[in-house]
Amino acid sequence: MSEDVAEREIAQEQQFVDRVYLQLQESAKQAQALAKEGHSRGRLGHEGGLVERDAMVFQAARRIAQLDAAHEGLVFGRLDLVPEKDPQPRYVGRIGLRDANRDSLLIDWRAPAAAVFYQATAAEPQEVVRRRVLRCAGPQVVGVEDELLDPDSPGAQTLPIVGEGALMAQLSRARDRSMHSIVATIQAEQDKAIRAPSKGVVTISGGPGTGKTVVALHRAAYLLYTDRRRYESGGVLIVGPSGVFMRYIERVLPSLGETAVALRSLGEVVDGVRATRHDDPLVAEVKGSARMAEVLRRTARQQAPESPREFRIFWRDNTIVLDRAVLGRIRRQLMSQGRRNRQLPRVAGALLDSMWRQVRSERGRDRGRESFDDEMLGDQSFIDFASAWWPPLGAPEVLGWLRDPEFLARVADGVIDNEAQRLLSKSWASSEGQLSIEDVPLLDELRYALGDVPQRTDADHDRDDTLTAAEGGVDLQELTTAADREYAPAGRAWQPPTHRIEDDPFSHILIDEAQDLTPMQWRMVGRRGRTASWTIVGDPAQSSWPVPSESAAARATALDGKVLHEFHLSTNYRNSSEIYAYAAAYAERVGLDADLPTAVRSTGIEPRQVEAGADLEAAVRAEVVRVAGEVGGTVGIVVSIARRAEANAWLASWPELADDAPSARASVESGATPSGEDRVVVLTGLDTKGLEFDGIVVVRPDEIEAESATGRATLYVVLTRATQLLTTVG
Repeated sequence: MSEDVAEREIAQEQQFVDRVYLQLQESAKQAQALAKEGHSRGRLGHEGGLVERDAMVFQAARRIAQLDAAHEGLVFGRLDLVPEKDPQPRYVGRIGLRDANRDSLLIDWRAPAAAVFYQATAAEPQEVVRRRVLRCAGPQVVGVEDELLDPDSPGAQTLPIVGEGALMAQLSRARDRSMHSIVATIQAEQDKAIRAPSKGVVTISGGPGTGKTVVALHRAAYLLYTDRRRYESGGVLIVGPSGVFMRYIERVLPSLGETAVALRSLGEVVDGVRATRHDDPLVAEVKGSARMAEVLRRTARQQAPESPREFRIFWRDNTIVLDRAVLGRIRRQLMSQGRRNRQLPRVAGALLDSMWRQVRSERGRDRGRESFDDEMLGDQSFIDFASAWWPPLGAPEVLGWLRDPEFLARVADGVIDNEAQRLLSKSWASSEGQLSIEDVPLLDELRYALGDVPQRTDADHDRDDTLTAAEGGVDLQELTTAADREYAPAGRAWQPPTHRIEDDPFSHILIDEAQDLTPMQWRMVGRRGRTASWTIVGDPAQSSWPVPSESAAARATALDGKVLHEFHLSTNYRNSSEIYAYAAAYAERVGLDADLPTAVRSTGIEPRQVEAGADLEAAVRAEVVRVAGEVGGTVGIVVSIARRAEANAWLASWPELADDAPSARASVESGATPSGEDRVVVLTGLDTKGLEFDGIVVVRPDEIEAESATGRATLYVVLTRATQLLTTVG
C-alpha cells in the first residue's frame, strides 16, 4: 500500500472526525444551556423549582463531564459492512452522538450496534467486510489500521487496506505510568466478558498479560451504560491490591466517560481509613487468617480494660453491690440481644433491674421501683459508673486493646498459637499506632461486631426534654429506663430507631488480583456487596496468599450462592514471546500450577541474566541505564522488601537518571506512590501486581523468592511485567 493511499484515507477520515467534533461542541453548548436554565428554575421561589433545578443541573453536569472526557480518541472505529446490510459506514466512538437531524452520527462502543466491531473475526465476519481503527491525537487523525475480514464479499477488492493491524500497533507502543483504555482494540474473547449478564458473578481468569484488568474496567463502563440508574444510585466499588495500582488504572474509566465509581485499594476500603504499608509476610498470614474473626468476636464482647469492675451504693437501709459476677451476667445478657453499641439504651435498665432485686428493707420496698429508678438516675455516682462500665466504643479503640499481650492471650486462647500471638504483639508494638493494610479488615470486623451507637430522632429528643432524668443531666442515649416508663407503647420496651452500619452500599463490586485476598479481606469486601453483582479478576498461579482453601471458603461466603459466569482469557498481549517463555519456564521449573497463555508478539530480544559480582549497585546501575536508554517508556527496578530503601538510595544518587526519576527519591519506604511523571521507579514484588513496564530489572531474584511462603509466585509475577526488555541481576 503506497503512502499516497494511506494519506488519502487519513484525509478522508479527518473530514468525518471534524464533523463529529463540531457536533460535540454543539452538544456541549446544549448541555451548558440546560444547566443555565436549571439554575434559573431555582429562582422561582418554590420547592418545585428547586427540584427541577437540581435535576436539570445534575443531568447537564453529567453530560458535560461525559463530553469533556470523550475528547481524546473520540472516534476510533469504522465498520464497512456488506452493501445489502448497510451501504454507509458505521463509526464507533467513546460516546454516542446524533447530528442536527437526530440521526446517529457516532455509535457508543457499549451499544448493541457496536458489538460487531469487537465480535467479528475473519472466521466469522458477521457481515463486516473491513474493520478500521482510527489513531488520533486529540481531534487529529494520525493513522488508520485496517483488517479485511471478508475478502470474498462484493466490493471488498475496492476497499483499501492500510497499516499493520490495530492490535499489533497498540501492543508496540511505549508504556507510561497509567493504564490506557483498549476500547479500540478489544478482542472477541474479551468482548464476551465485557458484555456478560449483569446479574450474579462474572469471573475473568487467565495468565499474565491477557488484559484481565482492563477488560474488567471496560465491563464496569458497560454496566453503567446499560443500567445507569441502578449502578449510579448504588455505586460501583473497584478494589485493587495497592495505591500504586489504583493510580495506574485511575484514568481508564474517566476516559470512557464514566466517573460514578469508587476506586479503593485494600488499605482504603473502610471509609475514612488509608493504610499503605504491608506487614511482614508471617504477620500478614496471621492477620489475614479466618481464625482472626473469632479472636475479634471475643474481643468485642470483653469488658473495656479501664472500666470499673464493681459498683456499691447504700439506699434506704440497703447495701447494693454490683460485683464482677453480677456484672458478668448482665454483660452476657445484654450481648445476647445484639451488637454491643446497640445495647447502650438498655444498659441502665439492666443495671437497675439487678440492683432492685437486692432491695430487701421495708423502707426501700415501700418507696417502690419507680422512685428507686428516679433516685438512681439522679445520682451522679450511678450515672458515672454506668457510662464508664458500658461506654460507646469505636473499632480503633477496641483494636488497641489487643496491644496488651495478656489481653491478646486471653481472647486468642485456643484459636491461634503462642507464636502467632507473639508475631501480632510485636507487629502492633512496633507500629506506633499506624495501621497496616492487613489491619484494615480487622478494624472493619470490629466495626460490625460492635455495631453503631443508636441514633435518636428529633421526636425522641423532644420527649427527652420532658423527662426529669434529662433535667438532671442524664444522657438518655445511654440511659433510657426512665424514658421507657414515660412513653413506651403499652408495656413494650422502647426501641431505638434503626441505624445500622451500611453493609450494602454498592450495586457492583469489582475485585482485581482477587487471588491475593485473604479470608479477612474477603469478609471486609463481602459486607459491601451482599446484594451487589460482582466482577472478579484473578490468576491463582499469581497468588500471594499461602492457604488457597481458606481463602476460597471465605470467597464462597462473600458471594453467597450467586449465579456464576466464568470467562477465561488465553492470549498474552503484554509480554514479548521471548520474555514470557522465560517466565513460563521459571513457573514450570519451580512447580507453579500456572495458566500459560500464548504470547502473540516477538521482539527477537531474549531476557538477560547478569552476575553482580562484588558490587551489586554498580551492576544494577549499568543495567538500569542500559534499559532506560533502549526503551521509550517506563522502567521498573524490582527488589525484595528488605532492600527497598537501599535501592531508592541508589536511584537517588545516579545522576544519569535524574531526569527520568524526579520523584523516585520520595520515600517509597513510607508508602508514598511515585508520581505519574516518573519513568524509572523502585518497587517490591507485591507492588508490581497488575502493572506493566517497557523494561524491568529484577535485583537478586532469589531474595524475592525467599521472603515469603509464596515468594515463587511473586517472582513469577515480576518476570511477567515487562513488555520489551527483562534483566535479572543475581
